[in-house]
Amino acid sequence: MKSASVPFETSRSAMLADPELAALYLEEALAAGDMAAFKLAVRNVAGSRLGGMKALSDQSGLNREALYRAFSDRGNPTLDTLVKVLQALGLRISVSALQSEQTEAA
Repeated sequence: MKSASVPFETSRSAMLADPELAALYLEEALAAGDMAAFKLAVRNVAGSRLGGMKALSDQSGLNREALYRAFSDRGNPTLDTLVKVLQALGLRISVSALQSEQTEAA
């Protein structure tokens, strides 16, 4: 008997509801250096953890329209906005040293 397949959106949403997996997902998106991918990842995590941008606006205290603009393809969120958004998602920014290979090349 074949098992029913689950849509990707459903699987992704279930995984990103876990704060550890959400943090790893965002970290990898940021490490790739593609800001469009990172902003999409933030929107995906907001959808999974809070239900969407309206709930993110309520939790972060930021204007919903400003959030849509900041995390759009053409947006450029400020550090302050990013910190508030991540806090609302139960996450935080962290800084770490580059791996030794990259450090030695510098």
